[in-house]
Amino acid sequence: MRKMEWAGRSNHIGGIPRGMVFVAVGAFAKAVASLFNSTSVQNADALIHLVRSRPPGVPLITVSNHMSTLDDPVMWGFKGFPSMDAKLARWVLAAEDICFKNALLSYFFRLGCKSGKCIPITRGAGIYQEHMNEALERLRDGAWRYLHTFPEGKVSQEDSPIRRLKWGTASLIVRAPITPIVLPIVHHGLEDVMPENFFFGKRPPFPLWNKKIKIVVGEPIEFDLPKLRQEAISTSRNISFPRVGWPITSPCGLDEAAQRCLFTAMSEQMWAVMEKLRSSLKHS
Repeated sequence: MRKMEWAGRSNHIGGIPRGMVFVAVGAFAKAVASLFNSTSVQNADALIHLVRSRPPGVPLITVSNHMSTLDDPVMWGFKGFPSMDAKLARWVLAAEDICFKNALLSYFFRLGCKSGKCIPITRGAGIYQEHMNEALERLRDGAWRYLHTFPEGKVSQEDSPIRRLKWGTASLIVRAPITPIVLPIVHHGLEDVMPENFFFGKRPPFPLWNKKIKIVVGEPIEFDLPKLRQEAISTSRNISFPRVGWPITSPCGLDEAAQRCLFTAMSEQMWAVMEKLRSSLKHS
């Protein structure tokens, strides 16, 4: 069952509540990113161009590291980004246990509170859970085909390499009817704006100010899917995996073992690109 999916539809009450909330949340993001803190973005034009203008029918997936609970929406608050336009805004995968604890929170996160257009994901429920199917549908939705993911799966504020990426994003890329453009983004500084351990192990009640936020937008990641599939099939013949009953993907018919090999290879490719961006940002 999809939790409050109706609230996330564009025609919910004529789209008026969503539009109003997106303006408010977008203004909040811009205030935190550009007024109370300073934000610099490398290669911002690449992101803005793909958000505003892509080849017809081609979905966009942006992936980033996860430094704080305010990454989304504040990372979209830099100057020039259309953060207050509900039609251009991304869908985002959000932890069900944090953002969808009750009916009120579920409604707000579906509609627009914090960032809006959120899809609840149950941690540990696997890549074939029902809400991953909903995310896949969003990649088919015409002009709405823009999804953001945090493939690390949770916040990490340590000054260390990006953690191993979960397989969910790779599975969406493979299962999408039209292969998405995958754009990597890495940021630093939002962990200072909303630290996890600010006072007695708790976050501050409000975002902190006078911090420096740095964002770097990479170039689209090219996946040679036919080659990766063949390599996954070959590799899976020599590896034993515990089976959990995944369906066979179409149209390539990969079994569970081959899917695991494929998603692992794609996640490692994304990780390498993101880690390279993180290193360049750290020394900039």
